[in-house]
Amino acid sequence: MLNKDARAGFTLVEAVCGLAVVALIAAIVLPAIPHGTRRSELSGYAVEIAALLKGDRNAAMRRKAVVTTRLDLERRVVLGGAADARVEIPEDVSFSAVLAERCGGRAVASTIDFFPTGASCGGAIAITRQGFGYQIRVNWLTGAVDVVAIGKS
Repeated sequence: MLNKDARAGFTLVEAVCGLAVVALIAAIVLPAIPHGTRRSELSGYAVEIAALLKGDRNAAMRRKAVVTTRLDLERRVVLGGAADARVEIPEDVSFSAVLAERCGGRAVASTIDFFPTGASCGGAIAITRQGFGYQIRVNWLTGAVDVVAIGKS
């Protein structure tokens, strides 16, 4: 007959069965957890868009020519005019923009033009998810680009 101390602990079979139950529960529960864009990733997209816009502004002043940043809201992408730069926005992030309809005497509804003086057509690009997000603002007079948090914190 074994004493009480010899029977303390788990057998290998019991430990394996316990791990199997935990793995089964994890396999059922983990897919149900939403795997959307996190706030840190949303912040990264805002900074990438701002950097692309600033690069286009600097290129316009350096080249002494108009540089155009294009926004394709349907394809969810911002395309740089100075370089082959692009920022793609994930499907779970709301993506919108308020842009000038006309600038410099021409229709520009889906673009932001930067001029050799540093000025621009101006506009605001918003990226949000679950009530929180960022607005990337382009000042029409100075062409300055700012990132502002919007929504609940």
